Amino acid sequence: MRNTRGLAALILTLFFSTSLFAEYLYQDDVVQKESFAEVINPIGQELFEKTGVSLYLVMLRDLDTNVSVADYAMEIAEKMPQPAVVVIFAELPKKVQIVASPSSVYEQFDRDMILSPNASFIGAVISSVMFAKSFDDVKEEMSNYGGVVLPVLAERAKGKDVVEKYAVAMFNGYSETAEQIADAHGVSLDTAAGNGNQIAIDVIRYIFYGTILFAIFGYFRGRRRARLREAKEKEENHNE
Repeated sequence: MRNTRGLAALILTLFFSTSLFAEYLYQDDVVQKESFAEVINPIGQELFEKTGVSLYLVMLRDLDTNVSVADYAMEIAEKMPQPAVVVIFAELPKKVQIVASPSSVYEQFDRDMILSPNASFIGAVISSVMFAKSFDDVKEEMSNYGGVVLPVLAERAKGKDVVEKYAVAMFNGYSETAEQIADAHGVSLDTAAGNGNQIAIDVIRYIFYGTILFAIFGYFRGRRRARLREAKEKEENHNE
């Protein structure tokens, strides 16, 4: 259900616009759509107001050879008003990380869950069957699910859909991190996708899946027509 937040981000990215990038979208060399900041900023602003934690999103095209995404993110986090958390994505190396300063802030969110490659328990089961080499590995894989970033990044996409996929994935990670930090402080976020926007997200989800189903239906209908046309041509050639 949490991945539906990404669908909301996708639609919002397409339909909203604003003239200024939000401060909590600290750096964006990837999506580069003003509307993406419009989605991120209210969550970061409300989180800061209610918890005092600053949550930043950084999206890079690439990094210098000797710099890791974690080191780059930590440099940003440490110079921000404390406590600070940075969610970072580098496009070319396909690296995602979440860092916090001071380290005690890690207790307020589950980084392993957010960055898990498995979106669901079923995915964790499949991973354990495919990759586990021992019983301990099985236990680790089986407990490692709930990911909201990597499963989206792993989806295939072409053209403009690639950028939209990045927006969806990182919105998921940012929103989930914000909600977990808020939960740790005993507060809820009105701007979070899991709360006040749920009805809108459900509507977007139905529209999104309806569009996909319509496209699939059109694809198979086109293939069926092509086969019928090919069969008819072969029959006409045979009759000749």
